[in-house]
Amino acid sequence: MNNILAVVLAGGKGSRLEPLTLDRSKPAVPFGGAFRIIDFTLSNCINSGLRRILVVTQYKAASLERHIMRGWQILSPELGEFITVRPPEQRVDENWYQGTADALYQNIYTIEQILPRHVLVLSGDHIYQMNYARFIADHIQSEADCSIACLPVPIDDGRRFGVMQIDDDRRVIGFAEKPDCPMPLPADPNRCLASMGIYMFRTEFLFEQLCRDANQPASNRDFGKDIIPSIIDQHLVRAWMFVNPVTGEPVYWKDVGTLESYYETNMDLISVDPKLNLYDPEWPFRSFQPPLPPPKFVFNDASPGQARVGHAVDSMVCPGSIISGGTVERSILGPSVRVNSYAEVRDSILYEGVSVGRYARVRRAIIDKNVRVPEGMRIGYDPDEDRQHGLTVSESGLVAVPRNAHFDQNHNVMKPHFSYLDVRNRIHWLPALRETAGEWTVTRKPKHCWCAQRGATAGIRRSIILQTRRTRLPMRPIESAQQETRILKCAFPVECVLRS
Repeated sequence: MNNILAVVLAGGKGSRLEPLTLDRSKPAVPFGGAFRIIDFTLSNCINSGLRRILVVTQYKAASLERHIMRGWQILSPELGEFITVRPPEQRVDENWYQGTADALYQNIYTIEQILPRHVLVLSGDHIYQMNYARFIADHIQSEADCSIACLPVPIDDGRRFGVMQIDDDRRVIGFAEKPDCPMPLPADPNRCLASMGIYMFRTEFLFEQLCRDANQPASNRDFGKDIIPSIIDQHLVRAWMFVNPVTGEPVYWKDVGTLESYYETNMDLISVDPKLNLYDPEWPFRSFQPPLPPPKFVFNDASPGQARVGHAVDSMVCPGSIISGGTVERSILGPSVRVNSYAEVRDSILYEGVSVGRYARVRRAIIDKNVRVPEGMRIGYDPDEDRQHGLTVSESGLVAVPRNAHFDQNHNVMKPHFSYLDVRNRIHWLPALRETAGEWTVTRKPKHCWCAQRGATAGIRRSIILQTRRTRLPMRPIESAQQETRILKCAFPVECVLRS
């Protein structure tokens, strides 16, 4: 494995996972209480014998980089082993990574310094257990230019993946990225063959294709959309089926791209016989483990009518958590969670530092870090009520509470003062939130932008002050000179103070 470099693509925005991805990239989202999504790919690498790993980041990478620094510095640089984070350097041009292929193209210089014979391209936002050594051995033995890991999926799910057709020798003869009508398997019309986003290349061949693609103006700079379809006719591209070697059945693999799929995949872990076994000593999943005491369950007063018993059933409870007279059922509790007396938590996921007040009731909810659920509040019992409180509710009724959310006395997510906008914590509000500060009107725009305008008269100069929340950088005035509106693009958490 010394001549193989693993490149983990970990720059996904995860827009469909909002509000969980407002402050972090998709691979950095907590999973299973004690893990992050990227931990599963990195654990597969370590367990497969891969010791040279590049993690390519892009959007909101601070949380992910901090996690890798704290939990994954386990290799020996003296032996040529490493897990290195590579943010965009704009070494090639002034653009960020424009696609999965461009992420590697802009890091060709780094890969050349390592001099691997083969490059294994992985995605950092899937949940699965896989021994890459079998995939690598098949690729090397076949002398293929490129190998693609794949698995059968239901035909309706194929619209979300790259779908391929193969011949009897497993050579790829057709490939379509997220097709409207996926081509079914010849032997099973209800399933199609989906790419897992795992590719193995000969290094020289990979460089040739990346450079060729970079010179195509119309290219999307993407493996699935451009690189793979362009090489299947002239080069040897083979598929490797990710199935159980004994039964031939597909192995557990989940793309947690939506709130529903993320929630269901977490809930799979607490089943009696989970398909993904976190307790397998032969395939340990690693992560950063803070120095916390064991979970504690206190109070055992089973008095009729007002039972005060701290207990959890069919659940996973992480270190540092205290169930103080509350009830937890079919839930996952992260580190340092507290469930107070007479509170109920059912079918939910609570991140680190969440506190559930007395008599509060939580059901089918995902609550992000450091949220204090007020005493007596209900979450997940009435979708209309949850929306009125300012929470995110999916089509299936799943409720998501953003990180550091604070509630007022009526259990509504607190809005900012008219002259103070905390973009970091309040961006999850209604899509077109409007507040007035003097003569200024502030409008919530898509993504991470705010638009400020003064009345209807163009050309009136007023300054908007931006100041970072966690650093002492000098404030920077931004003049609104040419137009009546100015879009404020927030590259990092900021506080916006309007001065009229």
